[in-house]
Amino acid sequence: MKTKAAVLHDAHKPFEIEELELDGPRAGEVLIKYTAAGLCHSDLHLIDNDLVPRFPIVGGHEGAGIIEDVGPGVTKVKPGDHVVCSFIPNCGTCRYCATGRSNLCDMGATILDGYMPDGTFRFHRGGTDYGAMCMLGTFSERATISQHSVVKVDDGLPLETAVLVGCGVPTGWGTANYAGGVRAGDTVVVYGVGGIGINAVQGAAHAGALNVVVVDPVELKRATALKLGATHAFATADEALATVSELTWGQMAGQALITVGTVDEDVVTAAFNTVGKGGTVVITGLANPEKLTVHVSGGVLTLFEKTIKGTLFGSANPQYDIVRLLRLYQAGAIKLDELVTRRYTLEQVNEGYQDLRDGKNIRGVLMHGGE
Repeated sequence: MKTKAAVLHDAHKPFEIEELELDGPRAGEVLIKYTAAGLCHSDLHLIDNDLVPRFPIVGGHEGAGIIEDVGPGVTKVKPGDHVVCSFIPNCGTCRYCATGRSNLCDMGATILDGYMPDGTFRFHRGGTDYGAMCMLGTFSERATISQHSVVKVDDGLPLETAVLVGCGVPTGWGTANYAGGVRAGDTVVVYGVGGIGINAVQGAAHAGALNVVVVDPVELKRATALKLGATHAFATADEALATVSELTWGQMAGQALITVGTVDEDVVTAAFNTVGKGGTVVITGLANPEKLTVHVSGGVLTLFEKTIKGTLFGSANPQYDIVRLLRLYQAGAIKLDELVTRRYTLEQVNEGYQDLRDGKNIRGVLMHGGE
């Protein structure tokens, strides 16, 4: 069959809209018709050459849609099921899945190469194989993906909203609750309140943090954070540092959560200086893996027993936490609709990412079939 998709052919170039050939599902695979896709910053890392995939690649790793067909041996879903995709596939049997760390599933090792677990591709054009970002390629009208990449959700949920729990929401939420271990009464600082950071704010607030301090240069993001659980908002790290010292009587923050779009040495240093004894710095944002962005005093690290750690998917477990967060949304305990600033068509994908760069959006959502 044919499908229209937004494709990247190289770094530092925009998405191109192309018609591709799509293979049907093989064993363990499903055909999905996407309803919506999130415009997440990770796809910008491909354009900016911070992450280097195999080109050409169909973009998009946040997706929600309806299953149209299944291959042999598929047991998780059936045609007609509504699903949210997990950008980290989870097989359930590898060492990491079996020990409750499915966000580190071995199947995720090739998500930037864009091929299926059997090493083959499902998108093609003119004899060329096209990869799929995170084995999903949600910037396509349809895709053939692994059953290990989907989570069945309630049919009554709006998929254009539920799509956000495929990446940004659990990553931010888990950064606070799982990786950060935020507890009632803690003081938490969140650096960068875009699509991930805004959910770190919600997660910290839901955990009962006494003070949730955000740092972001964009006024829209600071204002939104204050509506969704932040207690204080600042444009600079220095302003936040002074206030955290006052709020905690000099004891400083328990957690500093780094959720900026591109991590650099300055934000890591600021976060390290903002946590007190026994404090934890969580690095969720990405940077080019070849860049060394963590440079701190080993003496302070030891004497103050501080921790610096990374987290993928917020250390959440996709099969459990995607459904859990949607239940919280249904109960009104977390906000999802309020995160979406604007919706775009597939043809507007480059405009959507420019709006992200310009700080106009908390979250942009691409709607297949129109806005």
